[in-house]
This record gives sequence, structure tokens and C-alpha cells, in this order.
Amino acid sequence: MSVLIKNSVIITQNDKREIIEGDIYIEGGVIVEIGKISTEADFVIKDKLIMPGLINMHTHVPMVLLRGYGDDLPLDEWLTTRIWPAEAKLKKEYIEAGTKLAFLEMISTGTTACNDMYFFEDTIARVAREMGMRCYAGFSILDFDTPEMKKDMLIPESEKFIKKWQNDELITPVIAPHATYTCSPETLEEVKEIQNKYDVFVHIHCSETRKEVYDIMNRYGARPLEQIDKHGLLGDKTILAHCGWITKEEVKKIAERGGAVVHNPVSNMKLATGGYTPLPELFEAGAVVTLGTDGAASNNKLDMFETMKFASLIHKHHRWDAQVVNAQETIDMATINAAEFLGLNAGSIEEGKIADIIALDMKSPNLQPRNNLISHIVYAASGMNVSDVIINGRIVMFDREFLGIDIDRIYEDAEKAKEEIIAE
Repeated sequence: MSVLIKNSVIITQNDKREIIEGDIYIEGGVIVEIGKISTEADFVIKDKLIMPGLINMHTHVPMVLLRGYGDDLPLDEWLTTRIWPAEAKLKKEYIEAGTKLAFLEMISTGTTACNDMYFFEDTIARVAREMGMRCYAGFSILDFDTPEMKKDMLIPESEKFIKKWQNDELITPVIAPHATYTCSPETLEEVKEIQNKYDVFVHIHCSETRKEVYDIMNRYGARPLEQIDKHGLLGDKTILAHCGWITKEEVKKIAERGGAVVHNPVSNMKLATGGYTPLPELFEAGAVVTLGTDGAASNNKLDMFETMKFASLIHKHHRWDAQVVNAQETIDMATINAAEFLGLNAGSIEEGKIADIIALDMKSPNLQPRNNLISHIVYAASGMNVSDVIINGRIVMFDREFLGIDIDRIYEDAEKAKEEIIAE
């Protein structure tokens, strides 16, 4: 497939963070040429605002089925009375239905890659492949049975999962120990053995709530990050979700070890976790900081444009400082920061890079007048401004139309799955 983007404004996200006007020619999955181009292509996109696709670094994809189910409840009550009972009923067909709906939402709002953590991860990976979505698929590890399999099967099955997907063009297998409060020291050691053997990313929740921190300290005499580090899991392939209750010393340790923090501002505010991922301190320490939506059960959207806006505003408000977490830093977290950490040759628009690209309709009233495009992307745009999405050089949404996807069937299957999951 070849794609020609004409007469557009390009947010390159290159080293100089240049904004240029011109054309882009894509073929064979990569950006072949940027400039003034006269050639034919299978698809032509004209007169748009072009930028790298957004990377959602922490989510639980099929939880879109639980969107709006149990809202406005305290966290413990939400989990014990709504989420966990519903998840106990999960089946492969429900996961497939929810995953298709979630990827439909992600694509339509400009996300071209996601880092997931859930059950039935092989089904999620397969659906991602079918829909053309780039997915870092996290096989969840816990100390208890999941809806999919017994706990004793999790480690050996994770190894099979990694072997199956490790050479795929769109799917990258990840091992995902859920958290230090759900994984014993012995389990964390087993995860480390798997990581060493296959050199995969580790994706884990860390210090999301104050209660989590104190529970782990009481249980193990160590904070969650220290517990992760103690068992060899804090390194340059570690993805730490949340980190809302980390200390200044922990900030330094994360930076020194090269791990990536995923800030999930919308979910954390909605669940009232109280902590603020300390972005200014993380930036100052030189840590890798990225963004995520978390699952749609606790967000309730998978729109990374909304996440970017909240990520910036929450820290300005909390620090009484309008200059912290500026628009450029926010876009960096959602694009180039994540891509570089993942070793993904994308995240910026440059010749030779993988073509994970989105186009926004500049004629939308909320993007006028064009005073500052970087500011507009973070503070004014929404996912509904996205008109076209290219993943791995392939158009998956063209002028707001999905190619080769039966939307009505996806909606029907998701509604049916939801009804069966929440039935008393």
C-alpha cells in the first residue's frame, strides 16, 4: 500500500521539533520521502494537520465492556462489588468483542500503538493483528487464578505466548506481573527469569495508591518500587504504571535504572487515588515519562488527546505554576518518549521512520485560528478531530471511515457481551 499526504502542516517531532509544510510519501510501511512530491499513490490525504500517532502506554483493553459500570464509587467498593465479579465471568468471546470495540475507539481517536495488560492476551493480540493495531501485549501474572486459567499455568503459558508472538510485525509480547500486592516475591523472581530468557518488557502497576504503599511496607518492609527492584525487575525494559505515590529518591532510582513511568491522570483522578505522578521531578531527573489512559472502566475513554490535556493541567493546578508540564513536553510523552523507550522506529515524522501517522482536520472550529499548533493539539484538540490513521504504513481509517471493519457488528457483539457479564 502506498499513501501520499499532500499540502499539509507536519508536526515532525524530530530532534528540532520542527513544524513544516509539505508532502509525505509512504510505501512499504515506512516514510520514504518528505518534501514537495509529485507521484501517484493508492490513497491521497490532503490539507491536514499531520503528526505521529499517539502511544497509549498503559491500558486494559477489554475493560471497555465495563465502561460506566460502577461509576462514582469508592475504589475498594468499585473493585469488590462491580469489577471483580464481572471479570470472573469473562470468556474468550467477550474478550474478543471488547477488544474490537476498544481498538475501534483507539484508532478513531488517533492512537496507533498501545501497551496492554489483561487476561486472554493471546486473543487480544490476535484481534490487534486482524485490525491492524500495533500492540504491546502484556500477559498478566498474578498469584491467583484468572478467568482464563489456573495460577500454576500462568508462568508456563506466558512463555508459550512470548514464543508465539516474539517475531510479529505488529505485536510485541510483554510479561505483566500485575503488582507487588498481587505477586509474591517468588512470582516476581519467576517473572525475572522469563524476562532474562526472552529479553521482553515488564509492565507492572507501581505505587498507584497510598494504601498500596503502606500495605506493601507492612507486608515486606519495603515500598512497592523497592520490592520491584529487590527482585531485579527495575531496569531499562520496565514499564511502571501510575507511580502516584513515589518519593524523590525513588524518582532518582527510576531515572538511574532507565525505567519508564506511565502517567494516567484521568483514571487516577476519577478513582480519587490522591497522589500525583511527580512529572517535574521526573523530568529534572531525566527519567522516561509516558502517558496512558488506563482501562475504560476507570477513565471512561481511550482518547489520548484528553489524557494529554489532563496530564498538563493537573500539574499546573497542583503546583500553582502555569509553566510546568508545557504543551511540547506533553506531546513528547505521548509520542517520541514512548517510541524511543520501546525501541520503536516511530514517534516522529522523518524519512526512514515507520509510518505510524495520524491526520487531523484543520478546518474544525476548535482548531481555529492557528495561533499555536502545539498548544492546540494539547489544549484544544480531541480525538474526534482525527480524520485519518496510518499504522505500519497501512491506512486503517480514511476520512473517518474504517477500512474493512464491520462497525455495526462490533457494537452488537460488545452490547451482548456486556449484558451477559453484568447479569445478576
